[in-house]
Amino acid sequence: MKIVVLDGHTLNPGDLSWDDLSRLGELQVYERTSPEQVMERCLGAEVIITNKSLVNRETLASLPEVRYVGVTATGYNVVDLAFCKEKGITVTNVPSYSTNSVAQAVFAHVLRFTHRIEEHADSVRGGKWSSHPDFSYCINAIDELDGKKLGILGYGEIGQAVARLGKAFGMSVLIHSRSFNEDDPAHGKALRIDDLFAQSDVLSLHCPLTPDTEKCVNAQRLKKMKDTALLVNTARGPLIDEQALADALDSGTIAGAGLDVLSSEPPSAENPLIKAKNCFITPHYAWATLAARKRLMKETISNLSSFLEGKPRNTVSEN
Repeated sequence: MKIVVLDGHTLNPGDLSWDDLSRLGELQVYERTSPEQVMERCLGAEVIITNKSLVNRETLASLPEVRYVGVTATGYNVVDLAFCKEKGITVTNVPSYSTNSVAQAVFAHVLRFTHRIEEHADSVRGGKWSSHPDFSYCINAIDELDGKKLGILGYGEIGQAVARLGKAFGMSVLIHSRSFNEDDPAHGKALRIDDLFAQSDVLSLHCPLTPDTEKCVNAQRLKKMKDTALLVNTARGPLIDEQALADALDSGTIAGAGLDVLSSEPPSAENPLIKAKNCFITPHYAWATLAARKRLMKETISNLSSFLEGKPRNTVSEN
């Protein structure tokens, strides 16, 4: 059985092993695959493993041997599920592997703003502390999270993990979610979306991207936010109207943004957020801790093993 991994570098840039996967068949791992290379590289394969490489109807129609597509991610929009269902091709994903890593990244962004460690460490390295008349100094005001309001838009597993961390810092939790519409002391206070924007000191996005949520962070809602508020997005880039956010940051409408995702990845050099004031962007890496990638590798192999044993797990279907 031929197994083809189309974009293995994403999961394993060199610090993990493919050995356990290779024991399941004749394995060919490509670090990256362009759209034009997908069909050629998958010829003769029964199993395709992909992260972001598109496995569409046209490709699958030319690959009659394929009977399994494994997605090394939670999202699976890169696969044509309708065609797979029609042809009896099993599709699996890997849910929940990065929950704690993403939640941790949210607070990496938050704490960057509250304690400004980078600026202060740079000042020490530049000699400012050595020449300072006092034992202590602050370049800019630093703050604490205790007593602040943490707004969470979308309350799935990652949103709940972020809420737990926020409570550990002494924050009160505000929530807007389709599945959470009643106050619950064990979780937080349910609000209408506009009230969530208006009341949050930190607003963290964790909702799925749908026609209803696309650009839900827009100019109108940004104007409702506190001028001291921080926006964090580790979910999906298109949740934000990027020009509106850049304008809000540059004008001081809100204090800052910490973003791990953008509308187009890699982004255009012309993306207005790249040079926006107090906007700190990381390269969609919140999910990619070593611990999370180890779980992702393990689950990817377990998904395929279970399929080969006739007991498929983590299967996904057309919505």
